[in-house]
Amino acid sequence: MTSTAPAARRSKITPERVQEFYDAVLDQLREHGYEALTMEGVAARACCGKSTLYRQWKTKPQLVAAALRANRQGTLAAVDTGTLAGDLREAARIAAGSSGRDTRLIQALGHAVLSDEELQAALREALIEPELTAFDAMVARAVERGEIAAGHPATEFLPAQLMGVMRIRPVLEGRYADADYLVRFVDAALLPALGLAPPVPGSAPAPDRHLDTDLDADTDRDRARTP
Repeated sequence: MTSTAPAARRSKITPERVQEFYDAVLDQLREHGYEALTMEGVAARACCGKSTLYRQWKTKPQLVAAALRANRQGTLAAVDTGTLAGDLREAARIAAGSSGRDTRLIQALGHAVLSDEELQAALREALIEPELTAFDAMVARAVERGEIAAGHPATEFLPAQLMGVMRIRPVLEGRYADADYLVRFVDAALLPALGLAPPVPGSAPAPDRHLDTDLDADTDRDRARTP
């Protein structure tokens, strides 16, 4: 009976190696744009076989979306400051952290963002849906706290406004939207639309209601002891 040699095991790709693939994708995207980016070009730059890329990501749009997601410097999912105003201001700071990088890469995608349905779907799954979910969570918490009414008409436009102004500022002013700019946008445009007042610089924090109750109780006891 002839014995069959065991199949060779595929070596597991390390996170460091995956990042090298992503770096190659982003370099190709910046240099040549989405339409000219190819799996062959990425494989050549990353010194790997094209089959390795297809095994991991199946298609070019999936690989590009994964690389863009890995390039993000922060996520809105963890934002929870206790107020909607605080959440939106923190979201602005996080968005500003990758403003220049993200804007350049989105511009490099060019017309394909609008015309390539597979790319649209991959970007929406990898980048857009998680952020929309985070905005929905911020709004839901604000409704539960009584900050805004359920179904407030302005909440529908929060993601488009914050992300849109980040993309358009380079076109209008030739400068990327930094944290100061985006936070000022939140205070001047988003919060008033929601009927919320921006925080007053240098204002003292709200008193602790439990502390007030304890102080009142102490005062009552002192009065009771007074002859």
